[in-house]
Amino acid sequence: MTEPTVLIVEDELKLAKILGEYFLLENFNAHIIGDGAEVIDWIKSNDPAAVLLDVMLPGKDGLTLCREIREFSQVPILMVTARVDEIDRIMGLELGA
Repeated sequence: MTEPTVLIVEDELKLAKILGEYFLLENFNAHIIGDGAEVIDWIKSNDPAAVLLDVMLPGKDGLTLCREIREFSQVPILMVTARVDEIDRIMGLELGA
């Protein structure tokens, strides 16, 4: 049986690698994408167990991606962000994270 894959969408490669290492320790594969424009096609071609999604990304922002993912998938989405405003948390939850 193959390990489930977690998609890490994070443009800061150092942080993405650290997150990936934690998932590997828990028997998950980790796939890293640093550009929001690549995410939708990857998810449609693969079946991730979960998505860690940064809010601020090049190509396409995380809130837009969350909305687009919810149009075709119910994969669990965890928003990863340095933003601390309550409105950002509310937006993420309303979009399906």
